[in-house]
Amino acid sequence: MKEGCLNARVSIDIEQYILEKDKIGLEFLEILVRKRKEGVRVRLLCDMVGSYDLFSSPLPKALKDVGIELRFWNVVKPWRVHTIFSWFFRDHRKIMVIDKRVGFIGGVGIRGDFRTWRDTHVRVIGPVIGEMSYAFEEMWNLSQEKGVFRRLKKTRIFTKGFSLVTNSPFLRKRFFYQELVATIRNAKHSVCLTTPYFIPDRRLRRILASAKGRGVETIVLIPEKSNHMWADRAGQAYFEKLLQRGVRIFQYKGEILHAKTVVVDEDWASVGSFNLDSLSILYNYEANIVSTKPAFVEEVRGYFLADLLQSEEITLAQWLKRPRKQKMLELLTLPIRRFL
Repeated sequence: MKEGCLNARVSIDIEQYILEKDKIGLEFLEILVRKRKEGVRVRLLCDMVGSYDLFSSPLPKALKDVGIELRFWNVVKPWRVHTIFSWFFRDHRKIMVIDKRVGFIGGVGIRGDFRTWRDTHVRVIGPVIGEMSYAFEEMWNLSQEKGVFRRLKKTRIFTKGFSLVTNSPFLRKRFFYQELVATIRNAKHSVCLTTPYFIPDRRLRRILASAKGRGVETIVLIPEKSNHMWADRAGQAYFEKLLQRGVRIFQYKGEILHAKTVVVDEDWASVGSFNLDSLSILYNYEANIVSTKPAFVEEVRGYFLADLLQSEEITLAQWLKRPRKQKMLELLTLPIRRFL
């Protein structure tokens, strides 16, 4: 991504949930300042909560002073307490478009510790770049409007072979979630899910169990330990019933697993920002690349299989023997699972 920015000649558009002013973040910002001084148009859309470290610093003014266009999504203000529920609506997308020719999308945030995490981020070219530019432009414009929670105008975006599928916090705009459910429902051989946070809603749990019941190999890969303890415990509360239905759950034993990928059979794969948790399903703005191209599907599946070699499967017998304290912590998450 840094190299892509350095090679920019016309424009750099970045939509990012996390951009911190640590060493890595400052390196990125220095590149953006340099490119702006070279005449490149730079637009930076950051989520206010995810990038609070940047938001609360003097840097935004300095960046704007050199001509960088910077906006923060859904700024939390004390006088908006009457709409406190809307504070959950975050821009979790991670999109970068350079010169409207090259794009990057996936799960990587711009923060130092992401360098050591196991994540998946892809560089894309071709017609899908137009979709990414459209999606960025729409959120960029919406970020300045008072009603930032209006539905996005575009219903869905398609191109041949690759598609950008977005997800918004509105019932009829959860495009990626709906496509994911439909694709799993039609799976014939295998469903391979990688997610750092696994808090599936009732519908997704039912679809996964149903797939296994049809004889589809259904595997969920999660980190042994994520960076959010309560999200881990909330997800673990569903393990027993899923294991009883035959869904296989693996824990990645390496560094923190933060990838968000899906591979269904040998003909559908996705990489993006969408987690299998309540925040992504209900509250966040998300964006994923979806493809039916055999080479792409095979590559994403290869990453999944390689990660399985560094993972350990949780068996039902083993899970039933977990400590009583762990069971109590899982139970304590019941009131807040919808917000994790």
